Amino acid sequence: MGSKKVILTVLGARPQFVKAAAVSRQLQAFGIPEIIVHTGQHFDQNMSDVFFSEMSIPEPAYNLNINSLNHGAMTGRMLEQVEEVILKEKPSAVMVYGDTNSTLAGALAAVKLHVRVIHVEAGLRSFNMAMPEEVNRILTDRISSLLFCPTDAAVANLKAEGFDGFKAQIVKCGDVMQDAAYFYLDKAKRESKILKELSLSNDFVLATIHRQENTDDPSNLKNIIDGLNRINRETRVVVPLHPRTRKILEQMGISPEFTVINPVGYFDMLMLISNCKLVMTDSGGLQKEAFFFGKHCITLREQTEWVELVEHGFNRLAGPNADTIYLAYSEMINKKSNFDIDLYGNGKASQNIAEQLKQWL
Repeated sequence: MGSKKVILTVLGARPQFVKAAAVSRQLQAFGIPEIIVHTGQHFDQNMSDVFFSEMSIPEPAYNLNINSLNHGAMTGRMLEQVEEVILKEKPSAVMVYGDTNSTLAGALAAVKLHVRVIHVEAGLRSFNMAMPEEVNRILTDRISSLLFCPTDAAVANLKAEGFDGFKAQIVKCGDVMQDAAYFYLDKAKRESKILKELSLSNDFVLATIHRQENTDDPSNLKNIIDGLNRINRETRVVVPLHPRTRKILEQMGISPEFTVINPVGYFDMLMLISNCKLVMTDSGGLQKEAFFFGKHCITLREQTEWVELVEHGFNRLAGPNADTIYLAYSEMINKKSNFDIDLYGNGKASQNIAEQLKQWL
């Protein structure tokens, strides 16, 4: 295997499209051929297609259309079909991003065929094995040959787990989502109409809820909704809501008091983040994007992979508790902080990755 000097990139979820947009642009600049496989994990127009069109990501050579299955079935089917693509294309390496089922399936398919695995966003840990994402990232790291870490904490995690003794190369590169956010903001300002459509100024809270630990636990979900409803009585709360979460709320008979909108494209999300007063989320990526644009964040989980944001006071862990969520909001809504600190590479991560790959392939 690995007869071609080409990278096979496996993507499946919204944050991975954002990361790939930044890295793929640099791969092209460095003359590194890439074949993109879209597993189909996020499949509707606002969760998938819009990212490729908006961000000028090369169209996937393969779209596997695998979605709406339980974890085992989804991962198994992805593993089977990605393996077929690898056998056909014979890449020199397979690159995966983050911590989704698509990430693990792509890495497993590659390593079983003796193809090297590149993991972008390696070394992150929430230390909560009940999260499917934690399992995915730990397993993917262990079978990767080249580990691109966004932070010092991520490098330290790998070293603490004994990776210095493994046949794997660890590189601190910075965070590719910061590259994308900085690169696309001007285009977002020109093309997005979301603020006008929702009649938003700068006095609103942006919130998202999608983690399985929250959406699949009725008590957690009700607590989060209750907390956001209470905040909405003081400051308008806007929530782009995943169709699956909206369906669960309907089944529970819960009608949110805050503004619920459909999932939005990346440009609309950039405008919402950069113009809001505060971010509240259970998403890992949005915690960082809040920091990129100088916004405080409240994380609707008990732990975060992005510990440096908490350590510096930019982020507060609230968990899925209505009272704690409201108290965190009261503390953070008018907080002043100096965001002028380099935590994630200042927009050079993708270039660092491409330079390293040029030597490594």
